[in-house]
Amino acid sequence: MLPDHWHLTTDVEDFLARTGGFLRSRPALHTTPLTDVEKLRLPGAGDRVLGRLEREGEVRAVCYLTPRGRLGLTPLTAGDAGALAARLAALGHSPAQVVADQDTADAFASAWQEHTGAVPKLFWHTHLYRLGTLTPPRPHPEGRAHAAGAADRDLVVRRCREFCAEVGEQPSIDLIDAGAWDRSRFGDRHFTFWRTPDGTPVSMAAVTSVTGGMVRVDPVHTPARFRGQGYAGAVTAAVSRAALEAGATDVVLFADPANPTSNALYQRLGYVHLTDCAGYRFTYDGPAAG
Repeated sequence: MLPDHWHLTTDVEDFLARTGGFLRSRPALHTTPLTDVEKLRLPGAGDRVLGRLEREGEVRAVCYLTPRGRLGLTPLTAGDAGALAARLAALGHSPAQVVADQDTADAFASAWQEHTGAVPKLFWHTHLYRLGTLTPPRPHPEGRAHAAGAADRDLVVRRCREFCAEVGEQPSIDLIDAGAWDRSRFGDRHFTFWRTPDGTPVSMAAVTSVTGGMVRVDPVHTPARFRGQGYAGAVTAAVSRAALEAGATDVVLFADPANPTSNALYQRLGYVHLTDCAGYRFTYDGPAAG
């Protein structure tokens, strides 16, 4: 395939007008592009590059490079990934990382190293689940779900920082500590706590807004002292049900393959494995620029 099949732009509204139908056609698989591109529409989002792969007059894939240097991709063949790598390299782009489904991330990382010499390092590997039939947890813990409000902001920020510390998500910690909550990946989330009958917030789950019919549950966190009581299952079921009631057709979440407890929990709730996703960081001889 020739590189000029990739059409690049900096105009996010024109990009969405041309690719919105494609992105919405597989909302579960396109969960990250759907939410990331929405963020790129915000005022002051910064410089970005967006691209669509067209063949026979139809959009077959998209890419986007955020101001922070993250390259997001929908599923690509190895040949299409190579063509994109050649095009971006020729234009002088230097993504700091790539995130996509496992096969696409692998193919692009290999092609990018071939074209630029940048060394890829795997930093993220996850299972992607889609909700089938929601099955509430049994036994059900005492308490109730409580949507977080303005009065809960400090608690939300503190719990998100605890979550990031546990999973090693340093970029988000840096943004939180710098007071840049709205620029973190949590800034656009809607949070819910599971509270015990005495009001103690024992577990937390957040969801994205409905975008293209899709809602992503992210993150789910229970402090260590409250684990093993069924609270994570209860709050995840609560936000999943609320997403369906809000009109979502696809409710998805990511789960760490190295955590069998969370994977088993989500499957008991009715989540079905869809695919695996991965992220690679690139190391260049010189400074990398998005």
